[in-house]
Amino acid sequence: MAQVSAQRIDYQLAQGGQWRALCGRTDLVPNSGVVAWVDGAQVALFYLHDAEGERLFAVDNRDPLSGANVIGRGIVGHLGGALVIASPLYKQHYRLDDGACLEYPEQRLRVWPVRLRGETVEIDLA
Repeated sequence: MAQVSAQRIDYQLAQGGQWRALCGRTDLVPNSGVVAWVDGAQVALFYLHDAEGERLFAVDNRDPLSGANVIGRGIVGHLGGALVIASPLYKQHYRLDDGACLEYPEQRLRVWPVRLRGETVEIDLA
């Protein structure tokens, strides 16, 4: 798995709001996760190609149950009608759209709005 966090990304403030350029489309791995460093946080990016088209999600890389930075290495799938990421350590499932944990409702991943703007991945830090 490619790890964008291997080098610090020097991003610039993107047009409007708190959108910032994070990395390039070529840094993403389809149907898998990569990790980027953003303002002191590790952000796991998931770039999915499926029947619904291209989708991009940004969630906290830190697993709240174990405290380890491993979410970007998790397995993407569907569970109970939701698109989820399975933590590689204890296998709990987090919804990619809102970060909620299906097995432990008190656990949650932080999520960020993220988008592709041409060949650039942008994240909203507002």
